[in-house]
Amino acid sequence: MLPWLAGKVIKIQDETNATRRFWIQVPELEKFDFAPGQFVTLDLPIHEQKNKRWRSYSIASWPDGTNVIELVIVLLEGGLGTTYLFNEVTVGSELILRGPQGVFTLPPVIEKDLYFICTGTGIAPFRAMVRHIYNHSIPHENIYLIFGCRKCGDALYSKEMQELESQLGAFKYLPTFSREEGNDLVRKGYVHTVYEDICINNKTATEQILRPAHFYLCGWKNMIDEAKQRILSLGYDKKDIHLELYG
Repeated sequence: MLPWLAGKVIKIQDETNATRRFWIQVPELEKFDFAPGQFVTLDLPIHEQKNKRWRSYSIASWPDGTNVIELVIVLLEGGLGTTYLFNEVTVGSELILRGPQGVFTLPPVIEKDLYFICTGTGIAPFRAMVRHIYNHSIPHENIYLIFGCRKCGDALYSKEMQELESQLGAFKYLPTFSREEGNDLVRKGYVHTVYEDICINNKTATEQILRPAHFYLCGWKNMIDEAKQRILSLGYDKKDIHLELYG
């Protein structure tokens, strides 16, 4: 079992009306080692029972040799954990955390196409993964980041992802908006039609064989449940699908 560590909040930034970025330093460590895609668990003073105080969040930053990590958190209506983080935590506050944890990480060698499919703050682990691939010039096949949002203002890290798309070969940033109206310049709808169209169009012309791929799903349960069924219906295997559930 990993030890609990004391973290210090060194920066907070509002990203959208209900989304906030928190930078946390862990002074007792020289560097916080983790694999892109992993998460930390916070022990928040919101309940007497230990397991009802714990809240887990994907690390939104990438390994950079420092002892600072970034979390991006959405305020959930009626959520004890996020209400505490938004109302009580300020720069200088201490947060007790444990990590890194989780196996929602990149394959050791990227020999297949990667589909990163997410909603909301589910983009956090994928931001870390794409940055890591770029920073270390890791060989890769096609990478598709398919990000489902309601409106353009909800697209976390959009400018950064657009810049990465121009800098990282074979990387496509594909946000899609379910409630954006009157803007003909953006993709409308839900994530599912985006990855389905790519998979079908990428079939080999002669044999109509699907390109090998890993599908990483991170976000709300309804999106993940539907995506699993659709990916299997396309002809992929369960082992091609990797999950990180939110809520």
